[in-house]
Amino acid sequence: MSEEILKKKVQDALDEIRPFLQSDGGDISLLSIEDGKTVKVKLMGACVSCSVNQMTLKSGVEMTIKKHAPQIENVINIEV
Repeated sequence: MSEEILKKKVQDALDEIRPFLQSDGGDISLLSIEDGKTVKVKLMGACVSCSVNQMTLKSGVEMTIKKHAPQIENVINIEV
């Protein structure tokens, strides 16, 4: 799968989960995809200080991304 198609699939997954994050005052952006396996994202807004953001990242974001792009192995939040 080309890098561009993979990026589109990951972006589609983020677009699917974004309304849930925004309803809690947060958001997410795609920073990069490393080696076609690891997605680096940045949680923003209320998601940054939320005590369950790691759970959201794993059970919500990662699960949704893997549904769209099964070859993704990890989703990592980069705190910039």
